Amino acid sequence: MNKPKVLITRQLLPEVLDLISESTDMEVWPDTYPPSAEKLRELLSDKEGVLTTIMDRIDAEALDAAPKLKVVSQLGVGVDHIDIAEATKRNILVGNTPGVLAKATADIAFALLMSAARRVSEGDQWVREKQWELAFHPLHWLGVDVHSTTLGIVGLGETGLEMVKRAQGFDMEVIYFSRTRKEDLESQYGIKYVSFEELLRNADFVSLHVAYTPDTHFLVGKSQLEMMKETAILINAARGPVVDPEALYEALNTRTIYAAGLDVTYPEPILPTDPLLTLNNIVITPHMGSSAISTRRNTMYMATQNMLAGLNGQQLKACVNPSIYPELGIS
Repeated sequence: MNKPKVLITRQLLPEVLDLISESTDMEVWPDTYPPSAEKLRELLSDKEGVLTTIMDRIDAEALDAAPKLKVVSQLGVGVDHIDIAEATKRNILVGNTPGVLAKATADIAFALLMSAARRVSEGDQWVREKQWELAFHPLHWLGVDVHSTTLGIVGLGETGLEMVKRAQGFDMEVIYFSRTRKEDLESQYGIKYVSFEELLRNADFVSLHVAYTPDTHFLVGKSQLEMMKETAILINAARGPVVDPEALYEALNTRTIYAAGLDVTYPEPILPTDPLLTLNNIVITPHMGSSAISTRRNTMYMATQNMLAGLNGQQLKACVNPSIYPELGIS
């Protein structure tokens, strides 16, 4: 019996690839950079399953080129690079990996928060450039406190909740805005639900943890940044286009807000000529929120389990479009 053909669009841990190869005829894209759209269509032409990253655009054209495709398994939570409507129309299952990324993503968001507040990146660069000539001065390297401040969380999903837990260790007051109010979490963690505008006006730190959708495109733009305190810091570990980069540059350059920390940018990767890179009051990391060994391993295994389940006509551990289960005879 022939094994189903699958495409793995990036190198994974050897033990994960070994698991996949046991039950599939596996093709692994060997390069660090993703295949072009044309090459991806070619690779998908005979595949029943594909394991993707956010850099692989699975749009209608890609799906047109993949008549045998049964399942798209995303290595991560966000699926804005996949045309879910088209996949659903064609009875192609789409899986993702919620749950395993939240803690690591919250870690990087809080690291950015602390780095921007206490000017860690600036200080490190200063030392490396051999400019540290005066041991101490009471007015040098002044940042802002993290402890006993107000953290505003936009989007109280899994990662947002992990931010609440980290904030508690710093005696921070937490306010939040989310599509759905979470009254049970309010009483459990002592947090307060407020409007988006009230959060922007009152938070010392605004941390974004929303999914990217048409409704959240440029959720934070010029008018929202102008609502924030001059001493406030914006953190984005969600998706790059949730923040208008031109408005953010203007706000940072004119000190409308104090600083920012980004693990995601728009476009991504950020262009070498982007004016944000000329500012010293922003910390930018290269979308490394889930880049912790155990987290990445768990993500790979879950994405693999999703793909194999879809190939075998079984429910995925996490399915974005479970409405098609009945059409596929999956119960």
